[in-house]
Amino acid sequence: MKYSAREEEWAGWMRAAMNGDTQAYHRFLSAVTPHLRAIARRRCDQFGALPSEAEDVVQEVLLAVHLKRGTWDPGRPIGPWLSTIVRNKLIDSLRRRGRHISVPIEDVMATLGAEEQTDALDRLDAERILERLRDPQRDIVRSISIQGAGVRETAERLKMSEGAVRVALHRALKSLAALYRSDELENG
Repeated sequence: MKYSAREEEWAGWMRAAMNGDTQAYHRFLSAVTPHLRAIARRRCDQFGALPSEAEDVVQEVLLAVHLKRGTWDPGRPIGPWLSTIVRNKLIDSLRRRGRHISVPIEDVMATLGAEEQTDALDRLDAERILERLRDPQRDIVRSISIQGAGVRETAERLKMSEGAVRVALHRALKSLAALYRSDELENG
């Protein structure tokens, strides 16, 4: 199974689990644990931690995944989310043991936020393309992607479930990508 296909399968199970499917959640945890263990062992070796720390990190990661599964955005790949949790739990473990580490910027570049664009033309382009979405997708994209509100806050304001907001956001972003591509072809 290709890596991306494996991640898609995991993501499907996690989506089902977030909708209450306990069997899908069990399949997800069973499938992802060996992967988490391999990442933890590799990271322990990379940072000079004892190999025995890897299993402790895996247990903490599984607990964090369980407690924070609602923070995963179903529209984004699950692999980087899991890798970030492993990295953070390993760093926490090393800090508790009094180890000071530095993480190379290359290891966290993918998780760093992009610089905000302040150019007036970019804002006008964004508004122009957003106007082509229908409500409530337009409101959801503005709220979450532009104003920085959370899914829960947006759901409460729009009187929708968090799941419905996530689905609408995902669909809106797909629509925006298609609109952007069609604009690029027309203006290309």
